[in-house]
Amino acid sequence: MSPPDYRHLALLFDIDGTLIITGGAGARSWRLAFDELYGIPADIGKFTDTGMTDPDVGRKTFEAVLGRRPERHEFARLLERRLHYLRQTVNESEHYRVLPGVEDLLPRLIDEGYLLGLITGNLEAAAHIKLHRVGLNRFFSFGGYGSDSNDRAEVTRIAIRRGSLVYGEDLAPDRCLVIGDTPHDVAGAHAAGVACVGVASHNFNSTQLAEAKADWVIESLEHGLPDEALE
Repeated sequence: MSPPDYRHLALLFDIDGTLIITGGAGARSWRLAFDELYGIPADIGKFTDTGMTDPDVGRKTFEAVLGRRPERHEFARLLERRLHYLRQTVNESEHYRVLPGVEDLLPRLIDEGYLLGLITGNLEAAAHIKLHRVGLNRFFSFGGYGSDSNDRAEVTRIAIRRGSLVYGEDLAPDRCLVIGDTPHDVAGAHAAGVACVGVASHNFNSTQLAEAKADWVIESLEHGLPDEALE
């Protein structure tokens, strides 16, 4: 049986703060990488903002703690060491958790015929390391990542193009929907011509997401996505 002809065909989910909380595993992996390579357990929180892409986080932290831009070989090595430690820190994190509603919502959306993708500032490898701990990456067959672009709008466009390639059908921006927890997610979606559901599940509350002009705002995914967003 063919699925209903939904207005929004593809749903693009942010990861951190929307699907899962890693309990600081990402920051710890950066600290371990900097400590191994340079003897500096760098605190990325001092130099970066929520919603930045992984390459931006690595570069800005490097510049802040070492006082210069990384050479190409240094940056490649830093990213490799960070990914190496991320698998360890994610698996060991005592405060890692899946956010309310996620584990029920994703299989239900698949069963209802929606196409699910990722849109995230994580490197592609980092995104799947974070989701692998609880097997959530199986729901997402395409995505846009911080390893594709530092511009969130372009990451969104790339995700849509990849979804079109994977499924063999055009995914126009107005048939896609971004689900994220930060004003960066909202701005990136709108810049790419995509509507956005803001989820007040982590660092930003519903007022802040409404001020960022999210098209719909919900407190969590526990009760699913707004009906009007999926119509």
